[in-house]
Amino acid sequence: MSFIERLWYQGHKAYWLLLPLAWLYGVITALRRVLFRLGIKQQVKVKAPVIVVGNISIGGTGKTPFTLLLCQTLRNQGWTPGIVSRGYGANIKAPVLVQTDAAATEVGDEPLLLAQRSGCPVVVCPDRVAAAEYLLANTKVDIIVSDDGLQHYRLARDVEIILIDGSRGLGNGQLLPAGPLREGPWRLKQANLVVANSQPYAQADGVMQLQAATAKALCSEATLTPGPVTLVAGIGNPQRFERTALAAGFSITARHYFADHHKFSAADFTDIQGPVLMTEKDAVKCRDFARADWFSLGVDAALDKPLQQKLDTLLTNLRSSYGT
Repeated sequence: MSFIERLWYQGHKAYWLLLPLAWLYGVITALRRVLFRLGIKQQVKVKAPVIVVGNISIGGTGKTPFTLLLCQTLRNQGWTPGIVSRGYGANIKAPVLVQTDAAATEVGDEPLLLAQRSGCPVVVCPDRVAAAEYLLANTKVDIIVSDDGLQHYRLARDVEIILIDGSRGLGNGQLLPAGPLREGPWRLKQANLVVANSQPYAQADGVMQLQAATAKALCSEATLTPGPVTLVAGIGNPQRFERTALAAGFSITARHYFADHHKFSAADFTDIQGPVLMTEKDAVKCRDFARADWFSLGVDAALDKPLQQKLDTLLTNLRSSYGT
């Protein structure tokens, strides 16, 4: 765990040194919200309902597996969903429809994984309004899921869903950089649904568990049975991936953790011994130089019964509000 993470999650008192910057960050973000509330900055309502999936803390909270589950739930209810995302790490200036064989460097790792796993059209662009309008103009979707778009207030939304890592919670409850929060804990009360990943959280509506799928080779159809592995991860919360691997029966002989959204190259693996086990999000960036003993461990989201019922009701009410 890095020093900054210890400040945020382990009660290290040195975070006080960063409070002036956190207060400045809070003033700037509060001013931005006020400008939208007063109409000085305009929200744009597109011609389809919009569901935002996001978080108020940085780092992994399970947005990608939840978004996959949400899209399947929408299809089960008769919707035709599409996804918009920023395309973090890619040099994108205008909306791009993600092709499933695209390079992660061109469209971003999470959007590529969403396109491959969801079967939904995915459009990436830093301007989510432009992405949503492009999606509606060029595909047959009738509802839009905005991935990690909670703070992108310019795109008007019908439903907000916030995810929290149940094991880490909101850390010390401070705004960046003194703590891990993009917005204060008060923001949870404004959401239509709050989902806790892995374990209960007091302000959440229920719990989402991540269930490991079969470990699959990056460059063949081979699978990996549980046994000793080297973990490689470039995600926001590698400890959660570690817990998932252990729960699936794997034992960990070594760990190599990189920064979130790390741009992997073959050189990163020079001294790493296989078999290697990585997340699906990292795997999409490594396929071009993968070795035979590199595998990815996918996860599927499952909601507890009360939370699934609340999600179903929320989506049913959304359909009713649109008269369909």
